[in-house]
Amino acid sequence: MKGLMAVTRKELADHFASKRFLVLFLLVYLAGVFSIYLAGQNIRSIVSEDTKFAFLKLFLVSQGESPFSFLFFMTIFIPIVGIALGFDAINSEKSSGNLSRLLAQPLYRDSLINGKFLSGVVVIGLLVTSIVLIVSGLGIWRIGIMPDSEEAFRLVLFIIVTVLYGAFWMALSMMFSVFFDRAAYSALASILIWIFFLFFWSLIASSITSAVVPFDETSSVDVIIQNAELGDALGRVSPNTLYGEAVQILLLPELGSASQMLTLISVYISGWMPTPLPIGQSLLIVWPQIVALIALCAVCFALGYIKLMREEIRST
Repeated sequence: MKGLMAVTRKELADHFASKRFLVLFLLVYLAGVFSIYLAGQNIRSIVSEDTKFAFLKLFLVSQGESPFSFLFFMTIFIPIVGIALGFDAINSEKSSGNLSRLLAQPLYRDSLINGKFLSGVVVIGLLVTSIVLIVSGLGIWRIGIMPDSEEAFRLVLFIIVTVLYGAFWMALSMMFSVFFDRAAYSALASILIWIFFLFFWSLIASSITSAVVPFDETSSVDVIIQNAELGDALGRVSPNTLYGEAVQILLLPELGSASQMLTLISVYISGWMPTPLPIGQSLLIVWPQIVALIALCAVCFALGYIKLMREEIRST
């Protein structure tokens, strides 16, 4: 596509030179370092008791009953980064009058939106990779254990899934940037959807599950399993749930299912304690979640792409 790399380089230069980029990087870096600091004592106790995949637990453990683990921070801040990179990608060009001047050059519309999206994915990839490397270095210093080859490969997969998660939120915000003429509207719509899935969808899914398949202490195991399966199916409507399940399986090899409830039920019934799965088996378990995230990202980007291709753009 003509002009794709030119747009990508220009957008990357704008991102790296902007104060927004600096604030986002500092925010995510501080969150990652803070999570490792809080989890320091728990990491030492885990290593002293069981050193199997101890390095991966750096990204999962928290201080006491606090939920503030590294994974928790990534689930919260990566959508913010994606939204911040995409909410004004197109409508800012419209409002400033630059869009008509850009398209008057030998530059196709698809090169413009593709270049903006590609540059955002590169920024998210650099951010996630760098913070994982920083946290890994701090973890090696705190626990004195180097990751083996399987742990390193799982971390690479964790980075890829996290970048994909951020790309979905950026595609969503870019879609609203095409549909809304004002950046404030596209930012507000993206944030509302993020808040809805983060705080409210789990409550809605739980209420629907309890109404459709109720159970109590006298219910049979089949009813409990049906309740858990329906709750998992409804929960996976949320991209947050898809991301959480995928990275937990990758970072916690002992999980033999994306559903923690079903895992607990199987352990309770059979008395069988889960053993760590090889990386291939873990990847097979999380493949549906990864494909779902890719599909959501593709749908959001395609809607914005089609709208921009069909939109009449006049010079101002």
